[in-house]
Amino acid sequence: MPARSLDRSLIRGLDIFASMQEDDLEAVLEGASARQVPAGTPVFEQGAEAREFFLLLHGHLKVVQTTPDGQQVVVRHVNPGDIYGIAKALRRTDYPATSIAVVDSLTLAWPSSRWDPLVARNPVLATNALQTVGQRLQDAHARIRELSTEEVERRVAHAVLRLVQQAGRKTEEGVLIDFPVTRQDIAEMTGTTLHTVSRVMSAWEAKGLVASGRKRIVVLDPHRLVALADAAE
Repeated sequence: MPARSLDRSLIRGLDIFASMQEDDLEAVLEGASARQVPAGTPVFEQGAEAREFFLLLHGHLKVVQTTPDGQQVVVRHVNPGDIYGIAKALRRTDYPATSIAVVDSLTLAWPSSRWDPLVARNPVLATNALQTVGQRLQDAHARIRELSTEEVERRVAHAVLRLVQQAGRKTEEGVLIDFPVTRQDIAEMTGTTLHTVSRVMSAWEAKGLVASGRKRIVVLDPHRLVALADAAE
């Protein structure tokens, strides 16, 4: 589907496009296609040739890397308005990870050959890409520090709090992580096992910190969870 045929309110509602002049927006959308990505479907896979880059319009994605020993690691999540698959900006010819739709999603896609001309004409895209790469580096450094120095419970607390920051929505019950997330996902984010995450989450439920169900996590007491994550070992 050509991107120009989309409802402009869907596009203009994203911060990256909100301040663009109409001519600049037309130039950005030129050559872009819009794709529906059903839940559970990969947008691209690790090791595949990086022929395109993307911007998520609606939905939610998780980015998963498979290590040489076959372990899966959830390295980040993609929210509406995020640029992703920017191997071209990293001077890579392949995708370093697999991006999978967590829920039914809608994404824009451009040929990788369009990256340099678009960035040259639209500094907002360049800024967004730089912020994306910078945030990835910060997250990677934080995870390395957590894996090296923190006990499992604190690592799990930091992971849940990152999800709250990215996609938390206040409800009467508490702060809902507003996309499906499983305990296995948390395990893959924290370098631990499903059994360990289940034990930690069950203990938190007993203390009134969280409520969880199938693919659902609600933080009932964010302040106590922050205190737990920041507590000295």
